[in-house]
Amino acid sequence: MDPRRSVGRRGEDEAARFLRRHGFVILDRNVRSRLGEIDLVARDGETLVFVEVKTRRESEGDSPQAAVTVGKQRRLGRLAQHYLKLKRLGEAPCRFDVVAITLDDADRTKAIRHLRAAFEVAAW
Repeated sequence: MDPRRSVGRRGEDEAARFLRRHGFVILDRNVRSRLGEIDLVARDGETLVFVEVKTRRESEGDSPQAAVTVGKQRRLGRLAQHYLKLKRLGEAPCRFDVVAITLDDADRTKAIRHLRAAFEVAAW
């Protein structure tokens, strides 16, 4: 397996465990369409949460959340709209969270940062 894919998968597993411990219900993982992929879809109370997981080794420099660019945010917004339509969820209350995971050089989790409502998508 590609080492980047392995780090990403590890981060998604860690993020799902973290969110569950904090009361979230994981509804879907790795939702793929021609538009891209949503890492995690969860429910936090009555709110549907689209979660982007970013994992980096601490030796890589930039913080994991720095990789969630404006372009990535727009793409996630389109993916979320597609998901809502596909699942017939209509006007469900939604938000976009980012879970940023930093690993040490031995691939052990060093830090998990949960950014609730990390961004908004225009014309949502």
